[in-house]
Amino acid sequence: MGHIPYRYDYSTTHQQALRVNWKIDDIIWGEKTLDFEQMFLPETWVDAEALPFLSEAEKRTVNHIRSHSYLYLFGFVEEYILPFVVGHVQSRIHKARQDEIQALLHFAEEEAKHIELFQRFAEDFHVGFGTSCDVIGPPEAVANVILSKSPLGVALSILHLEWMTQLHYVASVRNNTHIDPQFSSLLRHHWVEEAQHAKLDTLMVASIAETLSEQEIHAGIDDYLDIGGIFDEGFIQQVEKDLAAFTRATRRSLSAQDAEQYRAVQLQSYRKTFLTAGMRHAKFQSTLAALSPEGSQKVNEVADCLVPVDVNSVAA
Repeated sequence: MGHIPYRYDYSTTHQQALRVNWKIDDIIWGEKTLDFEQMFLPETWVDAEALPFLSEAEKRTVNHIRSHSYLYLFGFVEEYILPFVVGHVQSRIHKARQDEIQALLHFAEEEAKHIELFQRFAEDFHVGFGTSCDVIGPPEAVANVILSKSPLGVALSILHLEWMTQLHYVASVRNNTHIDPQFSSLLRHHWVEEAQHAKLDTLMVASIAETLSEQEIHAGIDDYLDIGGIFDEGFIQQVEKDLAAFTRATRRSLSAQDAEQYRAVQLQSYRKTFLTAGMRHAKFQSTLAALSPEGSQKVNEVADCLVPVDVNSVAA
């Protein structure tokens, strides 16, 4: 195995995590509510402008529906991140240093908090939006399938998600004055904690990979791609649920041609947002390349099949 490049350590990362720690009531409480007259997500992660048959109000509705699924999907994946991290700690309990155990247990605690945060957001959203937005699941069943994969494959999928989160916030949300401040605050608070998680998961990947053979590493990367395939199947289902939610919210049934364009645009948007944004992230790719240059190339080739590189897109 090649050496995974990182400058992180458990003790420093844990101390950083403690400094940025926050409480849910600091974010969602009392007058801190969503403003449904504004967009929630940056357009680059929604692509409503690629649907010219929609009015401006309808594009905002699409943005809100996608914002709901965006945070639901984060809570969805944290349903498997939490038990995976706890299981990793258990496997290391007699051979790891105390700073590693403390840092990883705090990691797990924050993931549990994020699940509750997204549930609280969903309650706030449903009150303000006024129309049901169905979502894929159940998360527990999908989590069980993902957790049946190799530890390296699961750890890589988590690392992908954490670097993806960094890209989303830094590239598109920070200093963005065109989205709802409450939603922006929620994303910022999630980001500051996930920034530490990305470091810790890099260390976890290194720990898992250090005893693996080249063949086992290749199998782990294949498992990571299989997990991406599970998500992609979910996105196809989610687009259908989003379209149904759009029809309920706007009381407008799209023509067959417009509905097909909606499906095509939104599926590509989900893939860009949740898959290729992580697969192509430079730090994720550096970890992959250290594990296996061939594996890194394979992941890039899959990303190109999902969403071809667009030099004009920050997510590409």
